[in-house]
Amino acid sequence: MKVLITGAAGFLGSHLSASLLDEGHQVIGLDDFSTGSMENLLKIKKNINFQIIEHDVREPIEIEADAILNFACPASPIHYQADPVKTIETNFLGIINMLHLAKKNGAILLQASTSEIYGDPTISPQNESYWGNVNPIGIRSCYDEGKRAAETLCFDYRRQYGVDTRVIRIFNTYGPNMAVGDGRVVSNFIVQALQGKDITIYGDGSQTRSFCFVSDLVDGILKVLFSEKIIDFPINLGNPNEFSVLELAKTVLEITKSNSKIVFKELPGDDPKQRKPDISLATKVLNWSPNIQLTEGVTKTSKYFSQII
Repeated sequence: MKVLITGAAGFLGSHLSASLLDEGHQVIGLDDFSTGSMENLLKIKKNINFQIIEHDVREPIEIEADAILNFACPASPIHYQADPVKTIETNFLGIINMLHLAKKNGAILLQASTSEIYGDPTISPQNESYWGNVNPIGIRSCYDEGKRAAETLCFDYRRQYGVDTRVIRIFNTYGPNMAVGDGRVVSNFIVQALQGKDITIYGDGSQTRSFCFVSDLVDGILKVLFSEKIIDFPINLGNPNEFSVLELAKTVLEITKSNSKIVFKELPGDDPKQRKPDISLATKVLNWSPNIQLTEGVTKTSKYFSQII
């Protein structure tokens, strides 16, 4: 297949590009490099089946492709809140441009949605039928509501135009190729521990997350992309094992053998108290579940950061 990946120089986009190339597909990557990095593409940029184009998905583009993976959007709060208008434009205008392209090419479109569409959930675990508890005017809304609008457009294009759209809701994912200063909790803690700085927990650390290692997530994404089944519903992809943020901090300290201290700061607005995916649908439809658990994943990620810091 010829696969177009938006956000190809980002954390997930770079891993997806490498995996698709390994399987013999052609990959065309788009990225405006606002948060992505060419460093993430060093191992694949000379591959004859790979092409990277600097482009902002808020602008239309004409490219032939059999499948489009729309991953163009900053995923960490520090990045998407830095320019909230651009964030929601990237979500809204980007998906419209990619849906137009998918319709024209008769291509599959896979949309990278997020667990953030559930907001600060009132049920746990979160399954795909839950509509969420989202603040539409808060500091995280540019991302949360942008992703929710993108999902709406995907399903409207499926119903109205017959476009083969597939939506995945990604829960907290971590691993190599994360940016040093991207503001996500796993990379924050590991970098702080390796540098001997205080590990900063926002709130009292009792809020929970479920952490999925990147190779497991990529495996799930590719199962969705290549599934011959009709997937006309969103699918949660994540690791259902739930940890408090304080437990994560202690795990990082143990693995890195750091002497960093844990300090507590005020919890930002609209920060969800709980995040745990119900992946029974992915298990049933895709025969997918994650294999790498937190200790192994943090060890692998720590080795990566120790090499680049």
